[in-house]
Amino acid sequence: MKKKRILILGGAGFLGTNLTRFLLDKDFDITVLDSLDSRFGSDLSSLEPILDRINFIQGDIRDEEVLKKTIPDQDVIYNLTAQTSHPNSMKDPLFDAEINSLGTLKVLLAIKDLNPTARVVYTGSSTLVGRAKSPVIDEDHSEAPLDIYSANKGVAEKYHFIFHNSFGIPTTVLRFANLYGAYGKNDPSFGFVNFFIEQAREGKELKIFGDGMQKRNVMYAKDACEILHLGSEHPELVGKSYFATHDDHHSVRDIAEAVAREFGTKVTYIDWPAERKLLDVDSVSVSSKRIKDITNWKAKYSLEEGLKDVSSSLSL
Repeated sequence: MKKKRILILGGAGFLGTNLTRFLLDKDFDITVLDSLDSRFGSDLSSLEPILDRINFIQGDIRDEEVLKKTIPDQDVIYNLTAQTSHPNSMKDPLFDAEINSLGTLKVLLAIKDLNPTARVVYTGSSTLVGRAKSPVIDEDHSEAPLDIYSANKGVAEKYHFIFHNSFGIPTTVLRFANLYGAYGKNDPSFGFVNFFIEQAREGKELKIFGDGMQKRNVMYAKDACEILHLGSEHPELVGKSYFATHDDHHSVRDIAEAVAREFGTKVTYIDWPAERKLLDVDSVSVSSKRIKDITNWKAKYSLEEGLKDVSSSLSL
């Protein structure tokens, strides 16, 4: 029986590495395309142990010739390629737009021309809504992004709706929030929970801006991989965008203290840098009821269970 062919764009980044490893256990024929550009937080080291089990291509989604070689004949295309840093998007907004907006548009055009029946799954962001205008955020919440990254992710999300509506491409967008897990980066630009984990592993104190009482949804990468896989198979998810988050909500302080307990360090508090305070969305409580009602998916790992699993996997 022919194996399902999977293409993971951005597969050498944090979430891409986790998804690649997750799907390998399902015996798919997996191709990873990644530029290995450090500005995306991607490098080959996390994939090296499994390179003999995947097809790896170093290339950029902005390169139309690369897309012509990789898009055809794929059954599922996951587009995880992104410039993910909120602060960096404000420092270099044109680069962010090149990747998160125009790069995504190039991918969709290639799919339309070369493989319009492929199932397409795109990783959106919960931050496109900006600051919460209601106690709970769902798909009906208005959009008022606070930074260029969030704005461009919102634009890219709408491209997927248009390409589904106008050209019949089966697209699904999953909006994540504050993922953490193995293969994260020791850089706050690429996610504060992973940054806390890497700082704690080095025995450093975890520094929190302000009092850390703002609430966040956080979810373990293995749970994100479950819904990404489901998003590529469930027929009712086509043509729409969904929040995909954990039911639990934690303050930044509680998250830092949980990381500190697991890895044996402590938490300190510092003043907000002015430029970071402008980008902070304050407390956010996201609901994923819509996708859960359709699929019966539910995140499995509590924060403590996820951190313990990360700790175990990183010690191997």
